Amino acid sequence: MPKFAAGVVKFQKEVFPGNQELFEQLAKGQTPEALFITCSDSRIETGMLTQSQPGDLFIVRNAGNIVPPHSNASGATTAAIEFACVALNAPHIVVCGHTQCGAMKGAMNLGGLSSLPHVKEWLGYSRAAVDITNELGKDLNEHDRNLLLLEQNVILQLQHLRTHPAVAVRLARGDLRLHGWVYDIVDGEVYAYDEKDNAFEPVSKRYAAEVAKHLALHTHD
Repeated sequence: MPKFAAGVVKFQKEVFPGNQELFEQLAKGQTPEALFITCSDSRIETGMLTQSQPGDLFIVRNAGNIVPPHSNASGATTAAIEFACVALNAPHIVVCGHTQCGAMKGAMNLGGLSSLPHVKEWLGYSRAAVDITNELGKDLNEHDRNLLLLEQNVILQLQHLRTHPAVAVRLARGDLRLHGWVYDIVDGEVYAYDEKDNAFEPVSKRYAAEVAKHLALHTHD
């Protein structure tokens, strides 16, 4: 804890003063560009990964970057999705999985989670991804099989997102985009899902035109 306390002191003395105008603006409210749903894993640092600033992302984190299908039961993830879509009107939702994910390893072996009953129940929301991986990944090596599970889980959670009324309305209105990502911790690459091709490809390729346009607009910032 002293490490984190020292970090707070450094933030207050060195970081905050240089960004005071930004924080004064944020104190008036937030207009995030995306709802970012990712894993609770401590190795995932959303600000570093996306090079975003405070106020850019409305973040939901849980074990396995899971989105429970909509139901009449309330939950933290469901409430956050509703708030981001209705109150904040965020134009994008990203579901971001990652390599070396302990939650996904657990999902492949639910029988080994008897001492973690809540985790075991939660990971049931990834069952379809596990079943698909077991079916399509029979002949794959362990690395490729694990990657297939990560990808299938992201695709599954995107499907779950569409069952939420707040998301469904925005999609029907045409002012919301869904994105599925997988972050490779080892090499820093991020792969984005292309629904048309049913495949993941590097973010630099998937969003090449949009990145080029953004860079052109902000070259002199």
